[in-house]
Amino acid sequence: MSGMWIAIIIVAVLVIWVIAIYNALVRLKENRENAFADIDVQLKQRHDLVPQLVASVKGYTDHEAGTLKAVTEARQAAVNASSVNDKIAAEQQLTTALSGLSIQVEAYPDLKASTNFLQLQNELSDIENKLAAVRRFFNSSTKELNVAVKKFPNVVFAGMFGFKQEPMFDVGAAQRVVLDKAPEIKF
Repeated sequence: MSGMWIAIIIVAVLVIWVIAIYNALVRLKENRENAFADIDVQLKQRHDLVPQLVASVKGYTDHEAGTLKAVTEARQAAVNASSVNDKIAAEQQLTTALSGLSIQVEAYPDLKASTNFLQLQNELSDIENKLAAVRRFFNSSTKELNVAVKKFPNVVFAGMFGFKQEPMFDVGAAQRVVLDKAPEIKF
């Protein structure tokens, strides 16, 4: 009789232990999704600002249509992205396209002096700073989830419960090339 009670206690402890692992993984996944919701708010503001910025630049740069088209298409792809991973990829493309737009703007001193353009550029810069902060939080949440999914004994149960490693929100391959180059200093 006492052997049966010991077996019942062992099974109960194992069930509670598995439940605790599952709940911890759920909490970490929800933290990651909440962190991405914060990113979504900033992305929405950026998506709303991009058409205004493009319209402001368009009058000065009619012959730079390729760059403006790339920004517009990247913005549309970012707006239409549905999953977190699709949004990450689309936002990387938009960031790259916006970098191209900034380079084109350098060639137009009148545009850089335009009050409307300066205000839009400042708003975009503010949004980009906020995005950087919420991306750091998202990546921290993603890291916590990924570590928990890989840790033993969680790794044994994570796959069974549908938990997997999730991608970070990084700058993307195209932007990484730019960031890896040493800055040019001109006097």
